[in-house]
Amino acid sequence: MTRSDVETRSDGGTGRLHEETVIVTGASRGLGASMAKRFVREGANVVFTARSEEDLRAVASEVADAPGETLVVPADVTDEAAIEELVETTRDAFEGVTGLVNNAGIGMLSLYDEKRAILEVDLEDWEAILSVNLTGVFICVKHVVPALIDAGGGNVVNISSGLGRRASPGWGPYVASKWGLEGFSRTLADEVADDGVNVNCLDPGGRVETRFWDHLPEAERDQVLEPDVMNEAATRLLAQEPGGITRESLPADEWETRLDGTRN
Repeated sequence: MTRSDVETRSDGGTGRLHEETVIVTGASRGLGASMAKRFVREGANVVFTARSEEDLRAVASEVADAPGETLVVPADVTDEAAIEELVETTRDAFEGVTGLVNNAGIGMLSLYDEKRAILEVDLEDWEAILSVNLTGVFICVKHVVPALIDAGGGNVVNISSGLGRRASPGWGPYVASKWGLEGFSRTLADEVADDGVNVNCLDPGGRVETRFWDHLPEAERDQVLEPDVMNEAATRLLAQEPGGITRESLPADEWETRLDGTRN
């Protein structure tokens, strides 16, 4: 990947994320795609990453006229070599990184369109969910956060869930991964606070219109939120200066309230 692969804009937009460079995992659909497009519209350089290059390019093309720049870099978050290359490519294209949104995630509904009791979960499926939802975040953090520190600080936004704060039968591997993510995020926040990096968890606050919930009967569809539910909160979190709010975990609407009155 070279600088020529970057989609550049000529209108000089100065949105709230102007001059920020943000990597978004799981950006090919759903919540990740919606957030990544919003960041471009807010003037950020946004690196769209997920496994499917075709899907990523289709999403990035939807913001071709936005003020920010886009870069498509396919990668599997569980592949450390691919993430190392992702970071190197980003730094080559934009000279630095200031934001990371760890959005990629799967659950039993992703694999089978059904919930399963813990005693019925296959080891292979348990490992797959923990690998993407928790180990994948660790790998991305391990290689992206040093770039944030080199840039003088930045923001990590880990996409969590209400199931990272409570139990729910049938969701064992997913619950374990999100509780793990919550603890991991607080620990990381403590470790990098002096480096100017804010680390927070964000969740939509309910079911979202993604493939995760395609199995729901029509009668329950009115309870499903739109994929843009976290866009505003995520934008505000990424706009935080070093020394901002860190080590917190809130649903999107509560984050918006919490961040009201701040510079972003």
